[in-house]
Amino acid sequence: MLRLWEARALSARSSLQPLFVNRSIIYLPKLNGTDSDATHTPSGSLLRIILANGVSGSFIPLRAHSISCRSRGLCTIAESELSSGSASYPNDGSRCQTIDFTKIDINLLPTVILVGRPNVGKSALYNRLIRRREALVYNTPDDHVTRDIREGVAKLSDLRFRVLDSAGLEMAASSGSILDRTANMIAKVLARSHFAIFLIDARVGLHPMDVEVGSWLRKHAPGIKPIVVMNKSESLDDASGSLTAVAIEAGRLGFGDPIAISAETGLGMADLYQALRPLLEDYMLHLSKDKCCEENISRQNTSSFEIDESKLPMQLAIVGRPNVGKSTLLNALLEEDRVMVGPEAGLTRDSVRVQFQYQGRTVYLVDTAGWLQRTRQEKGPASLSIVQSRKHLMRAHVVALVLDAQEIAKEKRSLKHAEVVIARQAVEEGRGLVVIVNKMDLLKNSPLYEKVMQAVPEEIQTVIPQVTGIPVVFISALEGSDKMAVMHEVIETYEKWCSRLSTACLNRWLRKVMSRHSWKDQAAQPKIKYFTQVKARPPTFVAFVGGKTQLLETDIRFLTRSLKEDFNLGGIPVRIMQRAMSRKDELSGGPKRPPSRSVHGKTSSKRIVAA
Repeated sequence: MLRLWEARALSARSSLQPLFVNRSIIYLPKLNGTDSDATHTPSGSLLRIILANGVSGSFIPLRAHSISCRSRGLCTIAESELSSGSASYPNDGSRCQTIDFTKIDINLLPTVILVGRPNVGKSALYNRLIRRREALVYNTPDDHVTRDIREGVAKLSDLRFRVLDSAGLEMAASSGSILDRTANMIAKVLARSHFAIFLIDARVGLHPMDVEVGSWLRKHAPGIKPIVVMNKSESLDDASGSLTAVAIEAGRLGFGDPIAISAETGLGMADLYQALRPLLEDYMLHLSKDKCCEENISRQNTSSFEIDESKLPMQLAIVGRPNVGKSTLLNALLEEDRVMVGPEAGLTRDSVRVQFQYQGRTVYLVDTAGWLQRTRQEKGPASLSIVQSRKHLMRAHVVALVLDAQEIAKEKRSLKHAEVVIARQAVEEGRGLVVIVNKMDLLKNSPLYEKVMQAVPEEIQTVIPQVTGIPVVFISALEGSDKMAVMHEVIETYEKWCSRLSTACLNRWLRKVMSRHSWKDQAAQPKIKYFTQVKARPPTFVAFVGGKTQLLETDIRFLTRSLKEDFNLGGIPVRIMQRAMSRKDELSGGPKRPPSRSVHGKTSSKRIVAA
């Protein structure tokens, strides 16, 4: 018995009638008498399957009576028609799908950059394409929210490509200003991009600045023909001709017919797909001939089941107060001008996430906005930047806290209140912490140089006593000196953070460490029967205690300090918890297997958690 898919007819379109079938839309020739009890398609009709978001698929020839429509447009189609029908395209220039973008390495995907004047919705479209709200979106007609280049992986149905969000272009910017530096940075990135999407505001129409941006694109990217997109078109009515009038105006740019979309609501994403698909396919077909793309994909799919956690991609967040050199440090590590830098405080608004390779390891580097205390008076993009910086701090594996050496020498203290908040929050969240003292080049000929190098580690240890041995690196990001020392300390901290110790090794260590600990009352000495690590990232241990005596907070601190000294775990938060053993477990010599689930509810290495 054939299984039937139910489909409901939508509004008629041209000579085709759209139907939903198994989360897809089917376009078939209009059926006469759809309100009758049973109407069938003629034999040999072409059935065009289109995905739910409007993406075009293949044409399938139908046999007679394969689709029947009843009252109110409710139709059914035999499943065998979708599985056994021979897919073929009509001879109209369309072609079969030949590239599976979901299986291609991210580094091999084509790059599409979003360009346009300010406040046309580039960041909103970027968020729509990557399916996350990462870029700041705020209605500021007289200001620029986005200043740096953001990169992400777009997911438009089955298409995958790298998408870049850029700042608004203004050709009238004075030389040396922030807008002029922004345009120069976009020009460099545009030269390395493969395709471009040129956004205009459909509600405003073709603005004179749009014409200037079009001329700028012809000058700096003569080999790229951008796709013109009319954003914010959800409020325009095509029946009244308002949308058509804007499209005619946009045609004056000379880049072809524009596409009407709404980045906020998702309107027109299917049309954008239809425009991008053939371009991206052609690029990948040429790339596969030159770089053997399929071989790279197959090598990536064959991976070992044994995964070393320390080799997994690392999330590194660069945090600190405004104007301490966070963006300069990111550019120095990447060895390119990736983000905007300058003497202006608060230049970075968006948190910029960049992927790069370091010694065969994938590192996701995040440059955050300057960390400030959020107040009720703080509104607009600055307030959103604070929230975004805190979010990236929570996601990071290792946090690089950047300090200003010149301010340390002037204020005669290492950490201000905002920096203490960052450091303590990173430790409480269980993240690795590396302190970077920047701008040391300004103290080279000063007697304070040695004093700063000596005072900073001591003060950090006093402010954050929970974690001993926090690494401190003294650099000059502007000169690029000691940048390798930064990555060396970051990688070493990350490997410690991911470390795992065997249970047998831990129990041998426990017998030695308990014998050298002095107990005030031997009768009240807790009996630790079993010691094991339950999770890494950060290292978390459980001590199974027999009897009624529990470990005191001083005992927890002693075991934590001993673990860090004996196993070289300094500089990262280490958590030790305790659980009471049952009488049955004591008689059997301990639990038969370590707990499989991680222990939750702990925010500090000082806290004692009893079962």
